[in-house]
Amino acid sequence: MIRAIIPVSSLLLGMAILLAGSGLIGTLLGLRASAEGFSALALGLVMSGFFGGYIAGAFVCPPLIRRIGHIRAFTALAALAATVALLYGMIVNPWMWWILRVAHGIAMVGIYMIIESWLNEQMHDQRGKIFSAYMMISFIALGLGQFLIALYGAEHLASFALVAIFYSLGLIPIALTPVSQPTPVHTPRLPLARLYQVSPVGFMGGLVSGLVSGAFWGLSAAYAAAQGLDNFHVALFASVAIFGGAAMQWPVGHAAEHRDRRVVLLSVCVLATLSASAMFVASALSTLGLIVATGFYGGFAFTLYSLAVAQTHDRFHATEALEATKALLILHGTGAMLGPVLVGGLLSALGARIFPLALGTLLTALALFTVWRIRRDAPVPDAELSEFLPVLRTSEVSMEMDPRTPEVTATTANQPGPPDTAPAPEAPARGALD
Repeated sequence: MIRAIIPVSSLLLGMAILLAGSGLIGTLLGLRASAEGFSALALGLVMSGFFGGYIAGAFVCPPLIRRIGHIRAFTALAALAATVALLYGMIVNPWMWWILRVAHGIAMVGIYMIIESWLNEQMHDQRGKIFSAYMMISFIALGLGQFLIALYGAEHLASFALVAIFYSLGLIPIALTPVSQPTPVHTPRLPLARLYQVSPVGFMGGLVSGLVSGAFWGLSAAYAAAQGLDNFHVALFASVAIFGGAAMQWPVGHAAEHRDRRVVLLSVCVLATLSASAMFVASALSTLGLIVATGFYGGFAFTLYSLAVAQTHDRFHATEALEATKALLILHGTGAMLGPVLVGGLLSALGARIFPLALGTLLTALALFTVWRIRRDAPVPDAELSEFLPVLRTSEVSMEMDPRTPEVTATTANQPGPPDTAPAPEAPARGALD
């Protein structure tokens, strides 16, 4: 593993520093908004702006990168992200924050695209090892970034400056890396209607995982503060969810190796709902109990997207898998944009304490839908299951890094795939592309 990642170590280091800053900014904004008296609905609208920018950036950034080149686009977007991080602390206003969140989302998805393009260019025959290292480092960086809030607190401009510093520091190892010009970045082309037709559970898994993750990251800091947690415990609350999600990727993946992925996804939904219920009960009893329950919640809920991606890989023809998972990423971002608004509205009406129950309701809906599809459609045969891999939502280029995805030629890119009731006989066997 170490030998495989040495050639791309500077890229991985730069991305880790950037993700640490990204981990801090979400918690920081939630705590600052709570201190300023923003309503849950206003905070939900503000936090949804990032994912709106993320979706817009998925379509705006590729032609920008192709027109001016990776280096110039990278420089411009990095400057925008650092500037936005400072402006959050200088102009504390929900409408201005929403505009800044949209710009922030566009900048970050563009940065991810460019870094992952460079990383993908260096993978060669080590795709599986480098992809796994990239996902592991991403989880760790996001989790550790939460604790930076304890340095200055949410009320000080220094915390926002710290985010800008991390964004700037993350650019140094990347800018100094002697890498070749990456291949052009393209926008997703697979219609979402076709994604639902071929893989309805993958479609709904991607959407609901976006709803619950967007709601969690948009509102969890304010929820934790409302339960009386100080800055350190708010950071601990968020980090245990991330580390729980990282730790459970492998047990869930092992369970999904030789079973119908839909059954595993159903089980994860049930366990995540039970964990959310435990969060609700523990919030009135014990800070430690709340944090432990949150760790279990993150452990199960944050594996849903990986399961949705695996289910989508299983159902699509190998030549369509890349476009299908790119479309799933856009769908996940759409859910993440809607989640903070929907759940924030509920919290404004019913109180912050029902936050875990709102998440559990969304997960229950996915569980019921999955039961219906299991009763309706045949499973994918074991011999045709793709490999399960942990996946984070960064940019569509990360889908090209996925070792399950074959290189697609222009002549095969638009071949049709099978419906849920007839899995593709051409689908690659598990592990065949490692």
